[in-house]
Order: sequence, then structure tokens, then C-alpha cells
Amino acid sequence: MTIDDVKKDLVIKFKESGIESPETDAEWLITNLIECSRSELPLHLNRDLDQSQIRIIMEQARRRANREPLQHIFRSTNFYGIDFKTSKAALIPRPETEQLIELAVNKLKKHSSPLIYDFGTGSGCIAIALAKELTNAKIIASDISKDALCLAKTNAGMLGVANRIEFRQADGIALSNSEKMHLIVSNPPYIPTKEILTLQAEVRDFDPHTALDGGKDGLHYYRMLALESQRSLIEGCSLLAEFGDGQKNYINNIFHNANWQSVKFVSDLSKKPRIVIASASL
Repeated sequence: MTIDDVKKDLVIKFKESGIESPETDAEWLITNLIECSRSELPLHLNRDLDQSQIRIIMEQARRRANREPLQHIFRSTNFYGIDFKTSKAALIPRPETEQLIELAVNKLKKHSSPLIYDFGTGSGCIAIALAKELTNAKIIASDISKDALCLAKTNAGMLGVANRIEFRQADGIALSNSEKMHLIVSNPPYIPTKEILTLQAEVRDFDPHTALDGGKDGLHYYRMLALESQRSLIEGCSLLAEFGDGQKNYINNIFHNANWQSVKFVSDLSKKPRIVIASASL
């Protein structure tokens, strides 16, 4: 069976399963198997696969047809140019969250040894990317999930930053009253509870619901951050948090009502408001 034959079979299978990008996903599975880039794939289409390779890719195709994300099938994903291990214990890092890293790095450039708190760390992707970019930073990262923290610690160790990130398990802000940060960063759960069942199967069935569920209106964690995290910031320093579509005005009111000095918003590449920057009072 040639690679071209396998690709055609996979594309048909994925179309029937309602996969959004059947050809692209088929190519990712094949190139991962034969260890080449997608741009090189046309050079290999007439190559035969052996029985072992066929068994592997057909099993992976079955999983993808059941809507399991490629990142779980491969057990890894690339975020901010860094390869992270993935599992069902934590949300798969999204490309749009990379903007949060860029903003944080720009905010902290003036600090020689910045102190950072990552609330809801999940896979650890935000904390680890910041540790890689800001080599003198000290970071505290927390999550409610023990399994997510285990994954985050594995990633931190694999990527050589475990000595600069302290992981804490907590339901809420994991900082003591005496701990003051130059930056608090978060991509908290922001999906309204009732909407979770309407999400794509890849998200609904494979991402942990604790990493998605933002309460009745999706705003539970923003209220908590607005009310409780300002005391943990050094005067004049900021909180950065990602949020969902249509939530800007609600979040603006939440932070203003909690008496933050300033509340600003940054839009993503599609020009939708995506990140809140709230600065603590002087």
C-alpha cells in the first residue's frame, strides 16, 4: 500500500467523521509516521508502507476519526516554538495564547529578576515559555488539578527550567499575603458551564472540563482574580489574562468595580478583544 493510497483512504475517513481539515490531518499523521515535513510529502507518495507502519497509522486514524486531537495522538504540541508534552490532564496549549507570552515579556523587560505568578498553569506552557524567555525570572505556577501539575512538572524538567518554577496545588490564588509579584498571568477557564456540551468534540470530549468551565456565565475566575490578586502585585504592576469572545465589557466592569488603577484590552490577530491588562493601584 503506497503513501498516496493511505492518504486517500484517510481523507475519505476523516471527511465522513466531520473533521474540519481532513487532508491536512491525514498529512500530519503520515509525515509524523515517516518523519518528513509536509512540504516533502509529495516526494514520498509512491513509497510503499510496510505492514507495521500501516497498522500504526490505521490505529491513529481510528483515534482521529473519533475526534481525538492530533496533539493527544502525538502526545506533544508546539507552543511558542517549544515542544511540550500533552495529555488529557490539561488543556492543549493554543496558538492564540502565545500573544500572552509576548505581552508579558515586554512588560517585564525592565525588571532584572522578575517575580511571576501563573494562575491555572495546566500543562505549564505559559510559565515555562516565560522561564525560557526571561532567564532570571522566578515563577510560581498553580493549578487545582494534581494531574495537570504532574504534566507541568514533567514539561519543566524536560525543558530545563524546573529549578526556576515552583508548582503549587490550590483551588484559588496560591500566594501568601507576603508574596508580591511583578506580574500575574493567566488563561483561566472562561466557557459558561451550559456551553461546554456545545463545543467541538475535540474540546468537549478530550480537554478536562475543569480547564474549560468558567461557571454559570464564564466569568467566575475573573471575579476572583479582580477581587483577590491585586494585593499580590507590587504597586503599579499588572495582571494579564486571556478571555473569550464577547466577554470584554463584562470583564471591564468586573475590574473597574474592584478598583484597579487601569484596565486596558489587547485584540488578537482577528481583531477580537482577547487579553485584559489590569494595573494595580500605586
